[in-house]
Amino acid sequence: MTSDATPDVSEIIEIMETAETVETDAGTARVTWRTAGTARLVLAVSHGAGGGIEARDLQALARTLPGQGVTVALVEQPWRVAGKKVAPAPKTLDAGWRGLWPALARPGLPVIAGGRSAGARVACRTATELGAAAVLALSFPLHPPGRPEKSRADELLGAGVPTLVVQGGNDPFGRPEEFPQGAYELVEVPYGDHGFAVPKRAPLDQHRALEIVTDAVTQWSASLR
Repeated sequence: MTSDATPDVSEIIEIMETAETVETDAGTARVTWRTAGTARLVLAVSHGAGGGIEARDLQALARTLPGQGVTVALVEQPWRVAGKKVAPAPKTLDAGWRGLWPALARPGLPVIAGGRSAGARVACRTATELGAAAVLALSFPLHPPGRPEKSRADELLGAGVPTLVVQGGNDPFGRPEEFPQGAYELVEVPYGDHGFAVPKRAPLDQHRALEIVTDAVTQWSASLR
């Protein structure tokens, strides 16, 4: 039986998904591309130290942004591709990101360097050096939980390019009100934890929490020139 139903956008994007491996000084990395039909930007986003590209926020962006003219590149660092459980030192993460950059820039479009948690730190540390158009910092780990004196604010403040931080209201790595003033935008996901999960008792559900993430990134990326 055939159907005249039109496939939804998510189905079309799935068809357009491709993956490639990239050799870096830190090992073999992997990029999963969700390609926009007529792209004006590339959003390259990497995972944190405790998870992969299956993170709910990364997947939500990969479903949503290609329909808005932004190709999404989901980046897996070499340690993750190799199946290791523990992320290496920051300098090794930076080396992997640097090695991936030529592949991310290959489409010839401005590239937003992004990531969640540790991936956001990498994006901030290397943005100016690599010529990123902007930085997207998801769940930026401002400090270790319970250790506000161990601030990483200098990495965020030193990004040197337009920067958007999307932060959960209950993130133990740094609540929005803990962030210093600086030349960046910050959007709060109310009640969200470090993974943007919201408790069942919260007045917004998980779907709405992720909509806040994708809406913020969509609007911000549209403002970039």
